[in-house]
Amino acid sequence: MPVIPFSPPRIDDKIVDAVNEALRSGWITTGPRTKRFESEISRYCGADKTLCLNSWTNAVELFLRWYGIGPGDEVIVPAYTYAATGNVVLHTGAKLILADSGETALAAIESIRSCITERTKVIMPVDIGGVPFDYPGLYSLLDEPDIRSKFVAGSTWQEKMGRILVLADAAHSFGAKREGRLSGAMADVTGFSFHAVKNLSTAEGGALSFKLPSALDSDKVYSELAILGLHGQTKDALSKMQAGAWRYDIIHPGYKCNMTDIQAALGLVELERYETETLPRRRAQSLLYDMYLSGFDWAELPRHEALDYSSSWHLYMLRIKGIEESQRDAIIAECAANGVSTNVHFVPLPMFTAYRERGYRIEDSPEAYRQYANEISLPLYYDLTGEQIDTVCRVLAAAVEKVCS
Repeated sequence: MPVIPFSPPRIDDKIVDAVNEALRSGWITTGPRTKRFESEISRYCGADKTLCLNSWTNAVELFLRWYGIGPGDEVIVPAYTYAATGNVVLHTGAKLILADSGETALAAIESIRSCITERTKVIMPVDIGGVPFDYPGLYSLLDEPDIRSKFVAGSTWQEKMGRILVLADAAHSFGAKREGRLSGAMADVTGFSFHAVKNLSTAEGGALSFKLPSALDSDKVYSELAILGLHGQTKDALSKMQAGAWRYDIIHPGYKCNMTDIQAALGLVELERYETETLPRRRAQSLLYDMYLSGFDWAELPRHEALDYSSSWHLYMLRIKGIEESQRDAIIAECAANGVSTNVHFVPLPMFTAYRERGYRIEDSPEAYRQYANEISLPLYYDLTGEQIDTVCRVLAAAVEKVCS
C-alpha cells in the first residue's frame, strides 16, 4: 500500500519558476521580493505593516526583546501549544505563565484572567489548527478597570501601549477570520509561520504583522525591528546598492534573522493563489473528512466554522471519544503500519523535560491534557485526493476498532 504522508509542501512549476527567477535576478538575500511580500501580506490581512523574517520563533523573540521583556516580567501563553511559544519567553529571561486551555472560549478567557498579575506585560494566545482565538473576548477582559489598573509599564513602548499587549501566535491561522477581521489584524501584533508544513510556505520563514494603537506608530516599530533583525545595521543590502550609498551605522547590537528573496519568491506565489486555490481546497478536504467520519460515534470532529469565525483549515484535529493516551498512540501506530501518516497537536508544555525541570506540572493544566490525550491530526495538504481521504478514514476506523475492541 502506498504511504499517505502527513503534510508535504505544494511544489509545482509556478514555485520552481519563481525560485529560478529569483536566483537569476541576483537578489538572493533580502531584496525587492521580500519588500513586496511584506506589502502584499499587509494588504491581504488588513495590517498596518508587516515585517518578514526567517522564522516565527526569531520574529516573536525579536519583538519581545525590543518591547523590553526580560527578567521580572511575566508573559502568559497556553500550556497547550508548540514549544516555540514558550521557548521564546524563556529566552528573554521573563517568567513564563501557563494558562490552561478552556473547554469553551469563555473558560479560556477566565483561565487567562486568573494568571494576570502586576508583572504581566504580554499575553500570547494561540490559534491552534487555524481556529482564531476569541480576541474580542480577550480585549474585553483587558479593558476591565481592575485588569487595566494592574498594568505597570517597564519600557517607553509599554508606557505608550498603556495596557497588556496581545501578541497572537498565528502560526496556523493565516487566512482565518473572526467577526470580519482576518488574522494579522485581530491582535496588536501577530506572528505568522511560513514553515514547510504551513498552508502558505516559504520553506522556512515568518512574519510580524502590526495593528497597534496609534501611539505606537506601526511604521516606526517596523523600522526599528527591521534594523534590530539585521545586526542593528541602518541599511539593508537593497538600500546599500544605491549609488554611493554604502556607508551605514550599527545602532544596536542586533540579531540576524532577515528573510531572503528566495523565500519571498515562494511566498508571493502562494499568497497570489491563497484565496482562490489553497483555502477552498483545504476546506473541501476537511468537509470530506467530516462526511466520512460523522457516522462514527467515537469521532469528535473539529469545528472549523461558526457564525463568528472561520478557520484557515490548517489541521484536521480529530479526537477519539473515550480513549486514553496509550490507546491513541496505539491507533497512530496501527495507521502507520497500514500506510497512513498522522500526527498529534500538541504535547502540552508541562509534559516536556525542559519544562518539568523548571517546575511546570501537567496536573495544573488538566484541560490541556484532556485535549491532547485523545487527539489525532489526519493528513491535510493541497495534493491530497478524495480517494486518499477515503483510505485514511477506512484505515483509521479499522485501527480504532482493533485497538478499542
